Amino acid sequence: MTAQQTQLQLQYLPPDLKPELLPQHVAVIMDGNGRWAKRQGMPRIMGHKRGVDALKDLLRCCRDWGIQALTAYAFSTENWGRPQEEVDFLMTLFQRVLRQELREMVKENVQIRFVGNLNALPSTLQTEISRSVAQTENNRGIRFTVATNYGGRQEIIQACRAIATKVEQGLLQADEIDEAIFEKHLYTAGTCDPDLLIRTSGEMRLSNFLLWQMAYSEIYITDTLWPDFDRSQFHSALRVYQQRERRFGKV
Repeated sequence: MTAQQTQLQLQYLPPDLKPELLPQHVAVIMDGNGRWAKRQGMPRIMGHKRGVDALKDLLRCCRDWGIQALTAYAFSTENWGRPQEEVDFLMTLFQRVLRQELREMVKENVQIRFVGNLNALPSTLQTEISRSVAQTENNRGIRFTVATNYGGRQEIIQACRAIATKVEQGLLQADEIDEAIFEKHLYTAGTCDPDLLIRTSGEMRLSNFLLWQMAYSEIYITDTLWPDFDRSQFHSALRVYQQRERRFGKV
């Protein structure tokens, strides 16, 4: 990051936030799209559309304020159980947003990644994902990770299988397995663990999201529904985060 970029971010940052206490990595569980739409008298799909706008604004806010990484829980392995019409709409929405926003992400130096079992997604969406990742892989701005068809337990199981295969093949000894080895086999390898998890709509659970990675993440719950989560809401979350004392199990 250049000195000029750092200076711009300090100009954007609200004066009551301390740059040295900002989280490096923020994760979000974007809950409440359907309830938001229902309150507005709209179909659930309109809530998802508005939710995309909220996510785009948060991504730009993180970039403006100097936060290095944002991970969004877009579609879980359990979400396949939703009505087929809604699932089909979400797949189409993901594909359309990627196609429409790719040029802007390249321009804004965003590096986009996807984590999850991507092989189960529609082939057309997989194509857009591959294109987006390839065209932004050399960007050095904010790292934007989208968890799609993601499940924390699934991720841990696939990591165990990959490590077990290496042990069977003689490429790794069982007593060599430690946290560092394990983390290299996770979807999120190469990205620091989230410092802050934000969940909207008041639900107080992890919902199978980044179970390994959030061992020491600070958790912030707000009753605000995701489509209404804006910069002022994010500002409030960061103020609370900066008041926390992070001891990581120490005194």
